[in-house]
Amino acid sequence: MGHKKRKRRIRIHREGRGLIATLTLLIFIINVPMFMYMPNWIGAITLLLSASLLVFVTYFFRNPTRIVEVSDDNLLIAPADGRIVVVEPTEEHEYFHEKRLQVSIFMSPFNVHANWYPIEGTVLVSEHQDGRHQGAWLPKSSTENERSLVVIETPSKVQIAIRQIAGAMARRIVTYAKPGHQSQRNEHFGFIKFGSRVDMYLPLDTEIFVKVGEPVIGNETIIGRLK
Repeated sequence: MGHKKRKRRIRIHREGRGLIATLTLLIFIINVPMFMYMPNWIGAITLLLSASLLVFVTYFFRNPTRIVEVSDDNLLIAPADGRIVVVEPTEEHEYFHEKRLQVSIFMSPFNVHANWYPIEGTVLVSEHQDGRHQGAWLPKSSTENERSLVVIETPSKVQIAIRQIAGAMARRIVTYAKPGHQSQRNEHFGFIKFGSRVDMYLPLDTEIFVKVGEPVIGNETIIGRLK
């Protein structure tokens, strides 16, 4: 017996629906006069550029369905798509005020930009800080760029922090996490628009399964395991 093929449909993240609708209306308003009053070749070029922009924005705000199932509650799942750019001990000055193991994921404009909870627990802190918009791949972006900090305490009383960092293109960080919320796997805790980065601050004895330069998939790749 053959397997039935699933019907796949494009899902757009809620953060992009308003922008895509507005962009579609603007494209219509711009292109209709172009075809009415300008030479056909100019109208064709304008339409091509407009369609390319709409396709890119729609692709950027795609919202894939990803379901992860794990048998070990101490496993940390990647909170975002991208590439590992940092795996090293570092001083965390905003919340823990101690040395922590930092794991950073850089997201290019072509990555999915939804952010997932990496582990189940209770949200203790969720706060936003304004800042600069320099390249998210730069080390100092962790402390100087616009950012949001989310701290989760696991059922075993281990605390981890996740920092959403806006990049040179990003101008808005969205964080759904609220203090007291019970974080669940397969649940979004936020979204960052365009190029950006997510840092994780973990206990120093965390077992890490990824290395610098490695690509990761949000809510799929196992980053490490808490002791």
